[in-house]
Amino acid sequence: MSERSEQLDHEHHEHHKHHGQDKHHEHQGTGPRRAGAAWALVITSVAGFMAALDNLVVTTALPSIRQDLGGALDDLEWTVSAYTLTFAVLLMFGAALGDRFGRRRLFITGLTIFTGASAAAALAPGINGLIAARAIQGVGAAIMMPLTLTLLTAAVPAAKRGMMYGIWGAVNGLAVASGPLIGGSLTEHVSWQWIFWLNVPLGLVVLPPARLRLAESYGTGAPLDITGTLLASGGLFGIVYALIRGNPDGWTSPTVLTGLIAGAALLAAFVRHGMRSADPMLPMRLFRSRAFSAINAASLLMFVGMFGSIFLLSQFLQNVIGYSPTEAGLRMLPWTGMPMIAAPIAGYLSDRIGGRPVVATGLALQALGLAWFAVIISPDVSYGAQLPALVISGIGMGLYFAPAANLVMSSVRPSEQGIASGANNALREVGGALGIAVLASVFSAQGGYGSAQAFVDGLGPALWVGAGAVAVAAIAAALLPGRAARDRSGERAPAEVAELVG
Repeated sequence: MSERSEQLDHEHHEHHKHHGQDKHHEHQGTGPRRAGAAWALVITSVAGFMAALDNLVVTTALPSIRQDLGGALDDLEWTVSAYTLTFAVLLMFGAALGDRFGRRRLFITGLTIFTGASAAAALAPGINGLIAARAIQGVGAAIMMPLTLTLLTAAVPAAKRGMMYGIWGAVNGLAVASGPLIGGSLTEHVSWQWIFWLNVPLGLVVLPPARLRLAESYGTGAPLDITGTLLASGGLFGIVYALIRGNPDGWTSPTVLTGLIAGAALLAAFVRHGMRSADPMLPMRLFRSRAFSAINAASLLMFVGMFGSIFLLSQFLQNVIGYSPTEAGLRMLPWTGMPMIAAPIAGYLSDRIGGRPVVATGLALQALGLAWFAVIISPDVSYGAQLPALVISGIGMGLYFAPAANLVMSSVRPSEQGIASGANNALREVGGALGIAVLASVFSAQGGYGSAQAFVDGLGPALWVGAGAVAVAAIAAALLPGRAARDRSGERAPAEVAELVG
């Protein structure tokens, strides 16, 4: 048994010796490692699938939601951004809660909130109710999602993590893949409410095995960083709110300027807090590691380009080309479905040749795919002309996911993996919220919903912005330390990183 698992078991027994809670899990940490790893993989993958699915499941339903509940472009943005924003700003806090009160216990709490909020979204009587339910879904996902990777890492031996992350990444890839298709099919054949009802049986099926099969584990017991959470939440909300309201209200309007200035000031205060506080939510010293800084910059920019583009392209396929929601979801599969094939291969390759070349290549291909789209886009573009862009983007996305997870978790000490997972997931979600806000802002400044040509006039420049963001992400990934440097710092055995990463 690894030192890591012995340490977790020791913490687990010590905690329960003192608190006398839930005696029946005491044997869980000492059971067969393989069985624990298999259950952890299934439970965390399904939970990750649900959280990832809800990022993009709404996109193909947007025209139907708009028709049913009303709402302008900024309302549609909020149905996606309310989720990504609460998800993003509370992720690190969710990871910290898990470290403090028990990762399994908080994982179950987050899953319960997410499942309940999904039912509330399905029952929403109007656009504002839907946005509120989406925000609560984001809270549940923020508690649940970072703990999926921490629980999986604790249950899997270091030598097999690349493969397990590959499977976990493939399931997340499947969620991204099937999001537009599931959303489109349910919207067309049942109703858009069923994109949310879908989570309820999934949540109810996962809760019992999560309770019985996951071993409880704890972090360092550091105090919760309420100040950091409030600063990050306020700062990000201000900036995303300003980006979404910029075109309808005017970029020099008091509300937009206040959002931008106050948001930037709060984020600056968050960074300062992370440098000076004894126990910050996001210790800024982690960014002294070139590996940690580079992979997080790449993740943020990748999601800016990808999310913003999918948000607009799924509407283009329906509003301009005239596909039904199901047809639109199916036609996006070469892009969104490719990670199912590419992610496990990427996990295998990253174990063999290192994560840097795999991630950098993936991001370069994703940028190329978006640029291809920007060049060919027109009101009467054929599907055959779109297909190469979709396939290239899909391979690129698949090559990015699994190695990125491995690079993040191996760039910090084992005791900080919860914080690192939360930080990386948070920055991805921030990228998603910013991507939708920025690209929709470019879209509405250059075009709009008035006609097919107006839509394309806005979509072209927005796609170029998305391609540019992902191209910069590829450059950031290329700045990751090389394989030899990572081997010296213990990439394959994160237990060694405690000694070697400052």
